[in-house]
Amino acid sequence: MLKLNLRRKGKRRVPTRSPEPLSTPEKHNDSWSMDFMSDALSFGHRFRTLNIIDDYNRQALAIEVDTSLTTERVIRTLERVIAWRGKPSQIRVDNGPEFTSSLLESWAQEKNIKLEFIQPGSPYQNGFVERFNRSYREEVLDLYLFDSLQQVREITDEWLEIYNYERPHDALEDMTPVGYLEAA
Repeated sequence: MLKLNLRRKGKRRVPTRSPEPLSTPEKHNDSWSMDFMSDALSFGHRFRTLNIIDDYNRQALAIEVDTSLTTERVIRTLERVIAWRGKPSQIRVDNGPEFTSSLLESWAQEKNIKLEFIQPGSPYQNGFVERFNRSYREEVLDLYLFDSLQQVREITDEWLEIYNYERPHDALEDMTPVGYLEAA
């Protein structure tokens, strides 16, 4: 059966948005950024990561690794981070389907968190997390051939400790993210 008479699905339109310019927040939890990355295990099975950082001190708050990261999983990860870190005023995201879903929108309204969407095709408007993604790509994902998701998680957790607690950042006056937060 050729199914020639089926209606074509229209292109999903993203609402027109005017994002706030990217600026360094004045204190922690003013603004977080989230983004997805993807890679593959050594035998070709794809996986994704959800990266969440605090824009103030560039601290990596979470990297969630799995084959599928749904909106429900994004919310669960955010709930876990909020439980130990506190609630952000806003979260800057791109226009991916997990971030534009009504489920995440209603969760954010309930928590009184503003979702700040960047313009489509403008990753520089989410520059803090894009810079973090580059470091994570170069220092973890591109360096290893992973055999399992558990291995990805373990190596990622080890790298996060170094990134947050040992590695100085030029943008933070050569302090670590955690050291910068403690000095504030």
